[in-house]
Amino acid sequence: MESNVAVARLSALAQPNRLAVFRLLVRAGNEGISAGDIARSLNVAANTLSSQLNILSHAGLVTSTRDGRSIIYRAAFHAMADLMVYLVEDCCQGHADICVPISEITDRIACCG
Repeated sequence: MESNVAVARLSALAQPNRLAVFRLLVRAGNEGISAGDIARSLNVAANTLSSQLNILSHAGLVTSTRDGRSIIYRAAFHAMADLMVYLVEDCCQGHADICVPISEITDRIACCG
């Protein structure tokens, strides 16, 4: 991953409402969630949500598909995984003990992979 892509993704997540939207989409899984349901779940105005989703989408963190009259949004799990790998790929530098907390976290989420 190029650093400018990582910066764009981190910047997109570096705002409380956008982070809340992204975390909600992660919880929704591959099924995704409609824009209206996101707005109701997070108590966000439709125009504000549209802006937030647009920023997340341009960063490659969110995808959308039309389902009748609704647009279903999903977290781009591959993009999230790529960002996480980019952030920690040089973590250990030959010292495995440094990365123990990270490996403990990945063990906790291994159930989902």
